[in-house]
Amino acid sequence: MPTQILLLGEQHDAAEHRRLERAVVRHLARRDTLAALVVEMAERGRDTRGLPPDASAAQVREALAWNDAGWPWKAYGPVVMAAVRAGVPVVGGNLPHAQLRAAMQESTLDERLPAAALARQRERIREGHCDTLPEARIAPMTRMQIARDRSLAQTLLHERKPGRTVLLIAGNGHVVHDLGIPLHLPDAARVAVIVMQAGELPADQPLPAADAVWVTPPTPPQDYCARLRAKPATP
Repeated sequence: MPTQILLLGEQHDAAEHRRLERAVVRHLARRDTLAALVVEMAERGRDTRGLPPDASAAQVREALAWNDAGWPWKAYGPVVMAAVRAGVPVVGGNLPHAQLRAAMQESTLDERLPAAALARQRERIREGHCDTLPEARIAPMTRMQIARDRSLAQTLLHERKPGRTVLLIAGNGHVVHDLGIPLHLPDAARVAVIVMQAGELPADQPLPAADAVWVTPPTPPQDYCARLRAKPATP
């Protein structure tokens, strides 16, 4: 029996990961086992159903309401179009922007993770923003992450088809077993998690909670924290 749901995690700044994503899409499509491609890069409610396999890139971008500023089409277009050309629907799974503010205030989302996982998720939000966020924003930002994971999980469940695999492409933080989407899927779902890692992890860091880790060439070093700290603080 094929995996029902395959979560493929990426680093957004690693171009090699887009090449591998396209290869996975084409491999599953050639085997006629790809039910749908769900992407973090488009909002839930957007999809390419109704478009023919020879649809233009412009038609696909319009159908997905693609945000090129956030997700450069030059990078992600080949992955998306590989699914379209194979006649496989591409489906947005991210929480719609209009729902983000409400999610940040929804305290019941705190209960969707075990206490230890919630604490780790909050710490990841803190570290991911290089300790620049005011403490009062940590809990709301964590709720937004949980809401996004739940939206992606619900989309994946909706796209399941017997004997086929739904493939998700999202950032590594969304796919890991211990913090991300798998926590919002039923135990009966056959889920596999692959995390792509640019460069070897330092020896003192644990491996991601995944079924497999694909190590790719390192990306050029960048100081993301310097950029964040250069921005005016948000109260």
